[in-house]
Amino acid sequence: MTDIQIAQASTMRPISEIAQKLGLDADSLDWYGRYKAKLPLDLIDPEKVKNAKLILVSAISPTPAGEGKTTVSIGLAEGLNRVGKKTIVVLREPSLGPVFGIKGGATGGGYSQVLPMEDINLHFTGDFNAVEKAHNLLAALIDNSLQNKTRNIGIDARTVTWKRVMDMNDRSLREVVVGLGGTKNGIPRQAGFDITAASEVMAILCLANDITDLKERLGNILIGYKYDGTPVLARDLNAHGAMAALLKDALKPNLVQTIDGTPAILHGGPFANIAQGTNTVLATKMGLSLADYVVTEAGFGFDLGGEKFLDIKCRYAGLSPATVVLVATIRALRYQGGVKVKDVSQPNLSAVKAGMVNLERHIDNVKLFGLTPVVALNYFLHDTPDEIKLVEEFCASKGAYCVVADVWGKGGAGAEDLATVVANVADGRPTTDFGRRALDGFTPLYDWRLPVEEKITIIATKIYGAGAVRFTAKAKEALAQITALDLQHLPICMAKTQKSLSDNAALRGAPRGFEAVVREIEIARGAGFLIPIMGDMMRMPGLPETPAAERIDISADGTISGLF
Repeated sequence: MTDIQIAQASTMRPISEIAQKLGLDADSLDWYGRYKAKLPLDLIDPEKVKNAKLILVSAISPTPAGEGKTTVSIGLAEGLNRVGKKTIVVLREPSLGPVFGIKGGATGGGYSQVLPMEDINLHFTGDFNAVEKAHNLLAALIDNSLQNKTRNIGIDARTVTWKRVMDMNDRSLREVVVGLGGTKNGIPRQAGFDITAASEVMAILCLANDITDLKERLGNILIGYKYDGTPVLARDLNAHGAMAALLKDALKPNLVQTIDGTPAILHGGPFANIAQGTNTVLATKMGLSLADYVVTEAGFGFDLGGEKFLDIKCRYAGLSPATVVLVATIRALRYQGGVKVKDVSQPNLSAVKAGMVNLERHIDNVKLFGLTPVVALNYFLHDTPDEIKLVEEFCASKGAYCVVADVWGKGGAGAEDLATVVANVADGRPTTDFGRRALDGFTPLYDWRLPVEEKITIIATKIYGAGAVRFTAKAKEALAQITALDLQHLPICMAKTQKSLSDNAALRGAPRGFEAVVREIEIARGAGFLIPIMGDMMRMPGLPETPAAERIDISADGTISGLF
């Protein structure tokens, strides 16, 4: 069966029953129908947050189809509950861009899914819509200020960097001109659209600690400059209050369930190649308040979502992960070993061996943070015993745990061995089979107080393997502007391709010694980080030649099909 057929054949429990597993009664929930609810923020308990174990699921460099981080995260949480560990899985919400683009759905797969699958993949509880509306409200207020002669605060329209957003892949909106049609329609200027997941408002939602912090961060958004060079913030247009009002319900995490009834929290959805790529601070803290173990994931490979989770989210939120699970697949190792995408399902022992350098780099990168990696080999039907044995032996030689997990085919039952190892590592105990103790504990990669160039260079050389970093003239101008604004202390949120450890999508494996080029640097003052851009990064994706949207349909009785 397809993923959606499996999901539709599953029996969902009322959300009140899922809440009871967490010690919550029905009155504790803000209901969104029978199977979805929002969790009030007063359920977060700072003391419990300190004591629960946080498990980050990341991955090696993926194939274009992804390697199943979400599927493994869900299966691992189910497996931990099966071995007696009270566990919640905390994930991001899907963006409609990928849903209608390539993937066709982002709620896990097979017997390792979150439900209700159709609702989550489509409008869910309206969080993305709220982010979109808050973002576009600010865009409308900017153009209104430019148009209004009596209340114009002197914004230089040529410096406005705030675009509009839409939660859809639409390449034709990347660059647009607004304000055409005469004086009544505004001031003509070049503008454009980003996808909602790339909005700074989404990044802010995912880092805010409460409504006060949310409003403060929204007010700090840098939108452009006045003619005299003075920076213009969202608060200068009195935008942050209304923006926060639009986000008041979106700030609350969403409670749903997995196929086997494991509680799941889904909240926020920034991309990892251009934003921080993790769910909200509030969702993670909510999970840590309600369970003993929290499984969460970060987008794309460890070089992107994983590094940002540890260096940005954990440090802003005061979180310390207990371990990192690295999802690897035989097909991704074949791909990193040089096999074409169309051939990744064909057994190829030599390609797996060649691609192991990518897994090795990610293992080493996890250890840079003082954390013990556990490799979860996500099983596919075309994997061969010889290929699996090769990966297991390699991981053992690197001092890393490696456990095969069949979560797509078996759900939590296929992750019990993985769950046992992960729990032991998270608890700091040696296991009978491996006998290795955890490393010393979470240590950030860099000091936020270092110069911006040095922070970027540390990430590029230590995580990506670059030999040097070159800053273009445009990037150097941004560095000067960052210094003028006294924002040198902000952490770094790198924007680069997810297809390679390097900044060149064509380089597979584990390239070393290359020159990484920082093309420009964007300032996300509200979110609280700087975004160096390497390569030609797109904030508004386009649809593929055959979009997933073409196979999605709904029957007369309301049954949705085609969400894979």
